[in-house]
Amino acid sequence: MPEPDSAHGRHGSAPRRLKPAPLLFEPAAAASDEAHFFDLESIEDPRELLSRSTELVLAFRAATDRAMEFQAMAAAQLADPRRFDRLTPAMIAERAEWTEDYAKKMVEFGRELMRGGEVLD
Repeated sequence: MPEPDSAHGRHGSAPRRLKPAPLLFEPAAAASDEAHFFDLESIEDPRELLSRSTELVLAFRAATDRAMEFQAMAAAQLADPRRFDRLTPAMIAERAEWTEDYAKKMVEFGRELMRGGEVLD
């Protein structure tokens, strides 16, 4: 599982907040066809295929990074000691299918995000 700070471009991904290609929902019929993936299979020009598939990679990375930030903020909120129903890191780990150590890191990462602090690359 990636470390929480991997959401900030450490693994060589594009800079955060890059405007990615739009992710369009695929029709149910197309999604059930394993050969179909965002209409990439219909692109014959390799330059166009490289361009569009690269756009999709960047879009998925951006979506993953953003979703991880929301996971971290949710973990921090659930672990907030002011909550009467707060969860321990072990309980958060179980719900999110993480290790307890990873849950602790995500709680701290979420707290930093909610404080509005800038997390460095």
